[in-house]
Amino acid sequence: MPKYQRIQFLNLFLLILLGYSTAYLYLPLSEILLFLLFGVFVEHLLIYLKQKQLCYFSVSAMTTVLGVVLMMVASHWWIYLVVITAGLLQKHFLHVGGRHLFNPSNFALITGLLFFYKDAHIVLGQLGDAWWLAALTAGLAAVVLWIAKRWVIPIMFVFAYLLLEYFFVVSTDPVMRIDDLLLRFYSVSFLVFIFFMLTDPRTTPQSTIRQIFFGTGVALFATFLDYLNGFRIQHLFLALFALSALSGVLETRYSSSRDLLWRAGLILLVMGAIIYIEMQPPYYFEMDK
Repeated sequence: MPKYQRIQFLNLFLLILLGYSTAYLYLPLSEILLFLLFGVFVEHLLIYLKQKQLCYFSVSAMTTVLGVVLMMVASHWWIYLVVITAGLLQKHFLHVGGRHLFNPSNFALITGLLFFYKDAHIVLGQLGDAWWLAALTAGLAAVVLWIAKRWVIPIMFVFAYLLLEYFFVVSTDPVMRIDDLLLRFYSVSFLVFIFFMLTDPRTTPQSTIRQIFFGTGVALFATFLDYLNGFRIQHLFLALFALSALSGVLETRYSSSRDLLWRAGLILLVMGAIIYIEMQPPYYFEMDK
């Protein structure tokens, strides 16, 4: 999907530039550019190690980096390098049925939570909440989703997420208000999650009916985690992590009993990682420009 990847990168980079000049970004632009160069280097090193040659330029590595810097804040610069490397490594080497399972940016974020929970946090406050930037994000995303044929997923996710969160979280929590839920939709970063990370063509189903189940499943799992452990941003990314693994395992045929055991073990590892992260105390991070 080279055309899709190029457009997605250009869209995210445009949002980074607009966020840097008009809203808020945690990292300075110079560091973001250095991380982009690092991601390109790691990606093409892995391509060379696998194929013994470099016959194309991979844009997806830069998209991975932008996804990380938009969604994560870390207290040490080297944490970004570690999680970006983890996201790119799994893309090349963690496959089931010839398909990689996880969106690289999301895998990188989960790696940060799993190994650097006290120093790396997922946030949705970057890029601000300006209506015009949100509208631009939606407009840019519409083009990408049309090309990638993934427009069903965000529609089903938003519908199911609002409905399930209202009935199972807002209605059952005496201190939770509907405004607390809607506030997420005012965040431009949340829209980036919905339109760009949630709809990765490499890790989401192709058929319409499976896309409906995928989008609804992410919303259901995120709501389930919110109901159990409170309204936390990380639940959205944990839900995508879980559903990506489940979708990949179920959508590809297994070739042997050994392959089946590997898939079962992978699902157990994914659930173990989620349980471990959920056992950590909630964090509170404030971003003031």
